[in-house]
Amino acid sequence: MTERDGMTTGGVERRDLLKLGAAAAAGLVAGRLSAEPAVDAATKPAATGASGHPWNPRTADAMPTRNLGKTGFRVGIFSLGGQAAIEKAENDAVAVPLIERALDLGVNYVDTSARYGGEARWSERYFGQVLPKRRSEVFVATKTHDRGRDGSLKLLETSLKLLRTDHVDLWQLHAMSTMEDVEKVTAKGGALEAFREAREQKLVRFLGLSGHTDPAVLAEAIRRFPFDTVLLAVNAADPHHLPFASELLPLAVEKEMGIVGMKVPARGRLLAGYVPPPLEEQRGRAKATRTGTLTMAEAMRYVLTLPVSTVIVGCDSIPQLEENVAIAKAFTPLSGAQLAALEAKAAPVAQQSLWFRRA
Repeated sequence: MTERDGMTTGGVERRDLLKLGAAAAAGLVAGRLSAEPAVDAATKPAATGASGHPWNPRTADAMPTRNLGKTGFRVGIFSLGGQAAIEKAENDAVAVPLIERALDLGVNYVDTSARYGGEARWSERYFGQVLPKRRSEVFVATKTHDRGRDGSLKLLETSLKLLRTDHVDLWQLHAMSTMEDVEKVTAKGGALEAFREAREQKLVRFLGLSGHTDPAVLAEAIRRFPFDTVLLAVNAADPHHLPFASELLPLAVEKEMGIVGMKVPARGRLLAGYVPPPLEEQRGRAKATRTGTLTMAEAMRYVLTLPVSTVIVGCDSIPQLEENVAIAKAFTPLSGAQLAALEAKAAPVAQQSLWFRRA
């Protein structure tokens, strides 16, 4: 655990962290003021290829929006993750209506991966059942877990087929965990060659990376390549071990990247009422042994107060989705004292809530 004096977070003064958060809040207000005027969806031009952005006519009324870095896209502060119900096998009856409902509620960003749902890639398949009808409404992000050029291009080819689209808005390096990963993707024949080629061919519009384990790994990759976005694991337990908020967020803000937060409720481990599954069924180095301490509203408000563009959360049901959208709609930033209080409240479950971090 990291010792702190109550005025600092992982070595960065809390007032500086709040300044970064204030920049995000400014983007939030601007989103309310500069949102596109309401028009009939049928008259709104659809985004095609690499020209123009998707546009969901419900987003501006549904929740605050922020800039997705320098992409020019205004993203709702709650976005739909492609795990939970959306990665389960043969779960069409739950997953597809959930995706449809998310778009109906104003969600305008969805995130999936070539790895979600195993070899069958169920997550991309479910999104592919919705996108042919609603592609112009939503910014679509997917990922490659291959570190090489050829393997990544093959994964992308299949992603486009499963998603049933001719391009994705954002293609990301999945789960960058070690410095060896950085060396592989940046080497000759590495995945970044595939990234450049795919963008040139207009198969992807923007390029990003993701990671859970070590902020130094993502920082090194960001220094080597001008990524458009970063998807990082951050929650109220973050300051207690390898903090991303203090060690990575300032760099991402400096680079004007789109910043997407994930693991907000730590797959439920942060939440009051969570019931840990049997130890043998749990992933990661740190096993969950008790219920959490935060509400979902507290978990989301904590991360949304940081300088993130949006948060992605996987949902198990439509009521859970609707609760999250309602939390986003009602969001107001926390003060420094309130952030500190939630960090302290998360401390007893910090280890189990950061199971994805390296030891």
